Amino acid sequence: MNTIKAKIEAGMAKLGVIGLGYVGLPLAVAFAKAGFDVIGFDLSEKKLASIAKGESYINDVSSAELREVLDGGHFKATSDMSLLADVDSVNICVPTPLSKTKDPDISYIQSAVNSIARHMHTGMLIILESTTYPGTTEEIILPIIEETGFTVGDDFFLAFSPERVDPGNKEFQTVNIPKIVGGVTDSCREVAVTLYSKVMDKVIPVSSVKVAETVKLLENTFRSVNIGLVNEIALMCSAMDIDVWEVIDGASTKPFGYMPFYPGPGLGGHCIPIDPFYLAWKAKLFGFDSKFIELAGQVNGNMPKHVINLLIKGLNEKSLSVRGSKILVVGVSYKAGIEDVRESPALDIIQMIDDLGGELSWYDPHVKSLPEGISGKRITEWDTQTLGTFSAIVITTPHPDVDHSLTIDTSAIIIDTRNALKNFDCPRIIKL
Repeated sequence: MNTIKAKIEAGMAKLGVIGLGYVGLPLAVAFAKAGFDVIGFDLSEKKLASIAKGESYINDVSSAELREVLDGGHFKATSDMSLLADVDSVNICVPTPLSKTKDPDISYIQSAVNSIARHMHTGMLIILESTTYPGTTEEIILPIIEETGFTVGDDFFLAFSPERVDPGNKEFQTVNIPKIVGGVTDSCREVAVTLYSKVMDKVIPVSSVKVAETVKLLENTFRSVNIGLVNEIALMCSAMDIDVWEVIDGASTKPFGYMPFYPGPGLGGHCIPIDPFYLAWKAKLFGFDSKFIELAGQVNGNMPKHVINLLIKGLNEKSLSVRGSKILVVGVSYKAGIEDVRESPALDIIQMIDDLGGELSWYDPHVKSLPEGISGKRITEWDTQTLGTFSAIVITTPHPDVDHSLTIDTSAIIIDTRNALKNFDCPRIIKL
């Protein structure tokens, strides 16, 4: 332990990051900017080619920052996993999706750990950052590494530290988000804390990896359940002809005992729609039925259908049907100000409109193309003349750099799922 700690404290440790996506690339750049030599590992030729050009594909890492660490010789990216033999520490930042049956898919984690095991050496620090169910670090990773003959806490060190990335957040990014760290042993935790303390503003050690794993799941389950609650309130208010946005504004004036959450067309991103089901899946193994998680998932998952029902109602009032109508979906990414379309409810809405025979177009200044299998015509002009060609406009993601007020100057039915037009009184606006 003293050897790896000394190398970290001296800034001489060579670090590896497996997975150069929304979590891994910002982490690798943060390590490199702190003066460490970092090797990033990824199998995507597209990502590696972009990095080689000094062009960032992640909003939270500018191309200038990327070029700085590349030109300074502190960062390089590769698909050659044999170079894991050269690193003293490796962070695993790979995807953890759900299967169609909402079971955890940890195959990316297993693949990464198998690669590490093939190139293990004494004194190595391994940290999992990918969100997963409690027990993954000790039940999946630990046995694979121990099969190599190394002893945890003595020959190598194993920890879990949940990623807390919020894409597009200008205030909180990798370095200034408090870092939770749990180790398989006390020495594992100590070494991991030493590493993160060299880079992060605040490091918070917890008693075990299971606690650290569950911290992340609680954070996103809290959000999922509360969003599910406010979405259900929105459905109730819609049925009773009450403005849910005004209700939320009113409740928000209470200085204690209330935290505002806002309804929307559904949940998106890699965390909130997925992480709670990792916790629910693990709980079932212990005979516990997580009713809040399941119910929130149902409510949030049904919101795109509610949006479509509002669209159908609005078009019916103009004696139109979805079939044959020109419909524009505004905002495809899952949240404002970013290009990430993972799990975006806008994609479900686009698919439903297409299935109903609508002439579907979409606009998003941050998104260049739809995922494979999702069809729709991209428009690049945002002006009243272009908007005037549509019978209905559905605002799903309110990007701050889009002037949504231009939709008021058309004759289209406007389905405003995000209260983007809250300052306008127009009979053609249908709120969520």
